[in-house]
Amino acid sequence: MKRSVLAVTAILVVSAATCVRAQESFRITWTVDRTAERARVEGRIFNDARLDVHDVSVTAEALDSRGRVVARGIAFVSPVIRQGGSAPFVATVPAVAGATTYRVRVTSFRLGFGSESP
Repeated sequence: MKRSVLAVTAILVVSAATCVRAQESFRITWTVDRTAERARVEGRIFNDARLDVHDVSVTAEALDSRGRVVARGIAFVSPVIRQGGSAPFVATVPAVAGATTYRVRVTSFRLGFGSESP
């Protein structure tokens, strides 16, 4: 039983480390166009990994002056971004009083090889 727990723990640690390294393989550029009702966050994701990425989504967040999230919007980017490639995205975030800045992060993706893509 103890060995099973240790094995599962080791697998989870390796999986988490792989996801962190993969997340570092993205570069994101964006601009924000604000209106009274919403902020339109438009940008491009660059895949600097050595593998294709699949089912990529981003989360755009409005932050207050203390860095706290006050609003967010989620957008699907692309079914596949090839290694070394890029894809555009648009996310909409509700306008909230006190929002001073925005950030964008890749929050969902799968690593894969070119032969897996549709």
